[in-house]
This record gives sequence, C-alpha cells and structure tokens, in this order.
Amino acid sequence: MGERKIYCTRRMRRSDILDLMADRNLTDVGGTPGGIGHFLLGFLMTCIGGYLIAHRVTVQGAYWGFYGPSTFGITMIPLLFGVGILFFNGRNPIGWLLTIGGGCFILAGVIANMHIYFQPTTLFDTLVMLILLVGGLGLIARSMASHHGDEKA
Repeated sequence: MGERKIYCTRRMRRSDILDLMADRNLTDVGGTPGGIGHFLLGFLMTCIGGYLIAHRVTVQGAYWGFYGPSTFGITMIPLLFGVGILFFNGRNPIGWLLTIGGGCFILAGVIANMHIYFQPTTLFDTLVMLILLVGGLGLIARSMASHHGDEKA
C-alpha cells in the first residue's frame, strides 16, 4: 500500500521527478515494476515480423493522372510559382503557401498513384510473419503491466 501519489496542482519541479524515480531501476518498463524481458523479446519479435512482412511487399509506381494522362507537369505549377516568389521575397506568405501546398499536392499525388502488392508466399510463412508481429506487440503491451512477482517489498 505504500504507494506515493503526487497530484499535479502545481508545476512539478525537477526534485519531484527525481523523488518519483528514486526507487526505479533499469528493469522497470512503462513506470511499472519488472517487464524488461517481455519488452525486449516483444520488441525483437515485432521487428523481425515487421521486417519479414515488409520484405514480401512490392511497391510500384503508376502513371500520374490529373484530369487526364501524363499531366504531372501541371501539378508543379503552384510549387514553381511559390519558389519564384520566395526567391524574390523570402518573407512573402503567398510564396510559402504556394510552395508548401504545391509540395504537399505532389507528395499526395505520388502516394495516391502507388500500387502496393503482397508477393505470393506460403501460408506457413504468412502465419509466422503475422504471429511474430502480433505476438511481439502483445508482449510489449504485457510488459507495461505490473509484474507482482518481481516487486520489491
């Protein structure tokens, strides 16, 4: 029961934070006692599963279409006008708006015209990838809970 609670009615000072951290050690994960082993194993599993899934994905570009085929050049007009205005006056808000808006428009168009495919793979390989990914995330979440067996009296 010896938990100490600090209610934030005032701004916490550095000494308050150091007092809260005084009885913590390296094995504490997420502010709870214990769990470093679960966290590290979960992190490793998540990284391996994520890598294996990403390794089986193919990304291809498609033809750019903006009111017709092969019209990528028209999407660059706001960006180019914005850059021109910024070279004339670097503080002009319209230049910044055109430059940032044109860049975002081009980026959105590139992302919208990508085709992402999952390469054919065996059911076993797919299950291994997904179990590593989801199991690792589950272990990371479990590590954030208090481990009563590891608590110090």
